Amino acid sequence: MPMVTPNRLLAAVTLAIIILSSCRGRDTARGDAIGSPANASAAPATPVARASAAMPTDSISERADRGRIRGNPQAGLWIIEASDFQCPYCKMWHDSTYGSLVKDYVESGRVRLAYLNFPLSQHQNAMPAAEAAMCASVQDKFWPMHDSLFSSQQTWETLPNAVPAFDSIAARLGVAMPAWRNCVARHLTRPLIEADYARSKSAGVGSTPTFFVGDQQLSGFQGYAFFRQVVEAQLAKRSGSR
Repeated sequence: MPMVTPNRLLAAVTLAIIILSSCRGRDTARGDAIGSPANASAAPATPVARASAAMPTDSISERADRGRIRGNPQAGLWIIEASDFQCPYCKMWHDSTYGSLVKDYVESGRVRLAYLNFPLSQHQNAMPAAEAAMCASVQDKFWPMHDSLFSSQQTWETLPNAVPAFDSIAARLGVAMPAWRNCVARHLTRPLIEADYARSKSAGVGSTPTFFVGDQQLSGFQGYAFFRQVVEAQLAKRSGSR
């Protein structure tokens, strides 16, 4: 049986949508909000948005894909987060909700969590941060890098070149640096990041953070109390359908 990945899972979801505070994507050529009805059929202007939604199958992409999934493979509920490491609302969600979600649902084996990259064009360091994280994911260090990027966001978000900051974070986390630096310099995980973006956009993502919780889509920041209600409702729905 082929491995279920976030990109493959997104292809089949049908969703109810709740929209809250979020970073809205913008088409750099037209100034339209990505995902808006007026722009839905227009040709995307950015290289990321033009990318094929096909999932890369090279070994680097496969390892990076596996590394950004956590939780019990037998868990009945997926939570997929489409996020931008430079988005302040993504950091707010990480700081307020992510830790409790992992403790209560992922580590208990009830939920499987995955991260999808949706780097917004107005965030100059979002793509380099995504590459830093996904190159760490190749070495099974995605989640420590994920946490460190969000916790240090204010130190690197306005840097003209944030790669040295990411290099320092990777070294501190014990990443094998020659391989990581080669991965970053050669943009080896960019095809997967671009596939994330294209697949997310085709599933209705237009802002970050966006969450796919079972068959419900949540767009924007929300605190843990609200998020917990949604997760519990989805778990109950699956339990009742058995």
